[in-house]
Amino acid sequence: MSQALVVDDDRTVREMVRRSLEKVNIDVMTAGTADEAMDAIRASSPEVVLLDIMLPGVSGLDIFREIHKLDRRLPVVFITSSSESNLAIEAMQLGAFDYLAKPLDLPKLNLLAQKAIETRRLMNIPVALPVGDAKTGKGDQFVGRSPQMLEVFKAIGRVAAENVNVLIRGESGTGKELVARAIYQHSPRSKECFMAVNCAALTETLLESELFGYEKGAFTGADRQRIGKFEQCNGGTIFLDEVGDMSQLTQGKVLRLLQEQKFERVGGNKTIETDVRIIAATNRNLEDMVKSGLFREDLFYRLNGMTISLPPLRDRGDDIALLVEHYLNEACYEMGRTETEGVSSEALELLIQYHWPGNVRELQSVVRQSLLNSTTPVIVPSFLPDELSRRFNTQTMPFDTQMDVGSDDFPLSDLRLFVDQRLAEQSTDLYSETLEAMERYLLTRVLNETGGNQTRAAEILGITRGKIRDRIAQFGISLAKTVSIDDDAD
Repeated sequence: MSQALVVDDDRTVREMVRRSLEKVNIDVMTAGTADEAMDAIRASSPEVVLLDIMLPGVSGLDIFREIHKLDRRLPVVFITSSSESNLAIEAMQLGAFDYLAKPLDLPKLNLLAQKAIETRRLMNIPVALPVGDAKTGKGDQFVGRSPQMLEVFKAIGRVAAENVNVLIRGESGTGKELVARAIYQHSPRSKECFMAVNCAALTETLLESELFGYEKGAFTGADRQRIGKFEQCNGGTIFLDEVGDMSQLTQGKVLRLLQEQKFERVGGNKTIETDVRIIAATNRNLEDMVKSGLFREDLFYRLNGMTISLPPLRDRGDDIALLVEHYLNEACYEMGRTETEGVSSEALELLIQYHWPGNVRELQSVVRQSLLNSTTPVIVPSFLPDELSRRFNTQTMPFDTQMDVGSDDFPLSDLRLFVDQRLAEQSTDLYSETLEAMERYLLTRVLNETGGNQTRAAEILGITRGKIRDRIAQFGISLAKTVSIDDDAD
């Protein structure tokens, strides 16, 4: 359970905050004085501190400075009345996480505490880079020994210590945030703040306010000044996830910050200087977006101080088995499943052949679901999620026999019979049905020719091995002594 420290001389406020945070599974310690607060931080290392800015006989800024001497990365949220808002803003400029005005909005307090704890987690959980059979340790880990992942590990090592911006590219779920955190944790800025912002999750106005902050009265509802992430993270690192979803207006402001390390808050005219390192990530083709005018070319080159490209899981070969082992060990430890022995060869083969559209994130979810479904020490195909287990249970048939693709008996290779059959059945999707039938025939014919060798089949067809795997999964092709197709494959 996450842990928070609430520091307020009002016992009623402490109790109210404690009850509120416990509803969102946050364990709460309380302190009524500065000395009690510092003792609690030294003894228990909370993940967020909620600090009343006006305690008896001491300034909140003095307490904040003492906290930062102990741990510069510990998020501190100030609790203040409106009359002390200027003091809270000054603390924010020194590096506080945020502040809330009294009377407290408890739902907002809960969300802010959770957000602060997540930020703390991102900064503190180490990202290890084990290769091969390295044992699971504390923190998040990259697991892999494929040539593609070894190149990623080397790239992180080369760029981490350099003060250059990095662009991480790859499909959703490939581990772009892990790369960003590994770069941060191995950089000279590792003792400073790390903040992550998902550009796709916020509207244009909210994203601009989140990054740059705003002045009081800048827009309807701006009843106080707000310090943005670039100002809070001065000296640290900001991770801009899904940067391709950023609006043109925000792109222009980020470009200026990259060029000059200066910006203005929304609705303000005061120029603010900051020193941040930007690590950006995207699953979109920024070059195509530049050509179509959706992404600024000058910003693209500024962000792209160095590119790290993450391969999709389907192209990582034996890494799939390593990742299954890693996440199974991790899940067994978390769930207390000491009796689990491993994964059967049949289940592992299904996992290896699956095309993994959700990449590593999907694999982690599948392993956890399979463990929850298991009733024996060994995970067998029936324990896998439906989209995987049904491939094991369906009956396959040799290609050179009749197969059901919209009819009960016709040779798949005879295109005329196939079209005639579908016309007689008044198909309304004949174009796609015909293309699929042709693709099934061609792929299965070539795989029969190569004895199931996917690499050789890819060379003959002129497509990637990843696409071969996708089609094998899509069409339910079984790679046995004779290549065959699942009758019920979608």
